[in-house]
Amino acid sequence: MELRQALHQFFLEKTWQLTEDWYASLDKSTVQGVYASTDPEVVAKLKEQNHEFHVQFCEVFLKDEDTFLHHFEKWVMNVAQDEEHLSTPNHFILREFFHTQEQYLDLFDSFVAAHEGKYTYEELNFWRRAIIRTFEHVMLWFMKENHHYSLKRLESQQEMIKELSSPVIMVGKNTALLPLVGEIDSNRAKIILEKTLEQCAEKSVLLLYIDLSGVVVIDTMVAQQIFRLIETLRLIGVKCILSGIRPEVAQTAIQLGIDFNDVTIHSKLELMPE
Repeated sequence: MELRQALHQFFLEKTWQLTEDWYASLDKSTVQGVYASTDPEVVAKLKEQNHEFHVQFCEVFLKDEDTFLHHFEKWVMNVAQDEEHLSTPNHFILREFFHTQEQYLDLFDSFVAAHEGKYTYEELNFWRRAIIRTFEHVMLWFMKENHHYSLKRLESQQEMIKELSSPVIMVGKNTALLPLVGEIDSNRAKIILEKTLEQCAEKSVLLLYIDLSGVVVIDTMVAQQIFRLIETLRLIGVKCILSGIRPEVAQTAIQLGIDFNDVTIHSKLELMPE
């Protein structure tokens, strides 16, 4: 039997052993993310992913590099964008890649010992180097894709945060409510302005209630941003009514000399029926 075929058969027969030995060696006290999970479904999925890795990796002994990588792509893409792996710090993922590489090299050494004198040093060294080289390639490939999907997930989360920062809620045919909660800094104020204008235009809002009962602090900057929002909305035909200004916020506003005279204000949120 040719060396490449012998290696393929040798490793393929041990794929589940590799998976079980790897998982048994995990020190749950020193890992995070998917590797620390005790959820039976997550553990089962992790083992399946690990086993599929071995099945795919064994093909390195039979296929040319381009064909091997083409078939390996599905595993890389699926696991790289797996939610559990996206929630796992990269250094833990890399550590397990290196751990798995050690498993392969140890198995390779046991194969060499069991077939002493049957194959030349050059033949054996070629495949040992091939294992190391392929692991390096797959690790870099995986980390690149994992980083790509992590950025996409982060962008999606940031977009969701933006939407939640200024949720324009329709309460009538042309009437909407904008409840503001928490601290408003310059960055969030910019997001609120952009998203509120966008949503009011999309939803054909003519009357917008801006509820400030969830805003703990209003300083000059926040007041200016609110005025800017009201004035900008007025330009596109949206009338604004402020409501829910807390007493301590009102006192601070007066002390800062903030003038609300040109703004319609209600002490509490009372939506007018259309």
